[in-house]
Amino acid sequence: MGSTGVPVVVGLDNGGTSNNATVLTVDGRFLVDGLVEIPSEVQAGPEAAIEALARAFDGIVARTGVPRELVRAVGLDTPGPASASGVISSRGSTNFSQPAWRGYDVRGALEHRLGLPVVYANDGNAAALYAHHVHFGVDAMRRSSVAAIVGTGLGGGVVEDGRVVGGAAGMAGEFGHVHIPLDGLLAPGQAVPVCACGFTGDVESVASLTAIERNLLPYWLGRFPGHPLAAEPPGRAAKLVRGYGERGDPLAREVFTQQAMALGRLFTIAANFTDPHAYFVGGGVVEAAPEFRDWFLATVREYTVLRPEQRAVATFALVPDRDMAGARGVAIAALEAVRSGSAAGPLVAG
Repeated sequence: MGSTGVPVVVGLDNGGTSNNATVLTVDGRFLVDGLVEIPSEVQAGPEAAIEALARAFDGIVARTGVPRELVRAVGLDTPGPASASGVISSRGSTNFSQPAWRGYDVRGALEHRLGLPVVYANDGNAAALYAHHVHFGVDAMRRSSVAAIVGTGLGGGVVEDGRVVGGAAGMAGEFGHVHIPLDGLLAPGQAVPVCACGFTGDVESVASLTAIERNLLPYWLGRFPGHPLAAEPPGRAAKLVRGYGERGDPLAREVFTQQAMALGRLFTIAANFTDPHAYFVGGGVVEAAPEFRDWFLATVREYTVLRPEQRAVATFALVPDRDMAGARGVAIAALEAVRSGSAAGPLVAG
């Protein structure tokens, strides 16, 4: 429950099916331990979705017992693509498929509905920010990191001195569409992978659930005749691959080795641009049995080419609390905005 008289910020994580909410005090304490979800209503259009976000806000404030007048700001994250100010791409997106969403100012609409300042981040940036602050604690404002979040697509974020690097148009950290070398990654006769965005050979075309369905699994099923996944519809087969990987299935391990190699090549590029202190991997691919996720992270590290000086100081780690990372990360972003101009210090209590 809330602490009497202590101001807070609220974090709202908007997804294709659910909204998750959390509360963070200005002295860096999360008041919610787990998921608090309600339907997001995004498929019903913008008006219904904004009302669902408002219900999520009201519900989490009531649940934590925080008086509304103590809420200083709200953090909102959504799947991309969207601008830095929270305007959904005019080309649309997977989660915001109706024409009414194209070019829609979701941040501004929620701010108007709640009558409170709303700070926006895409969901990859939010998860990256949370991973950074949890990992580095009191040193977070003096450290840098990059994070790759593997899901239906591939998101991520760049954090420098404890703050997300947004970029001029808000598109920094869109790691999914970074092109990587494919020599030695593709197997003999394997077609150059194509991303849903139209690019060929970007990271998302290899390291994503969509990539498994469209690019990787069709090739490897041809090399493993009689595999049980061949009898499944493509979408379901792609979702089942991780379970096979956890059990050490050779086909699945080939698929995930290619994904880990792709992330390693992405991190190699990042090492030469930002030279971060930490490299984080998150998403469904690592929400798995300990042996599998440790193997996957070790394989990513194996294929990340660092100079000896970098390898001596770099950390590889998993994004913690995957289901809560978005809401918590965007709450941290809101707290940063509230504290703007004040003395620098850790945003999350140790």
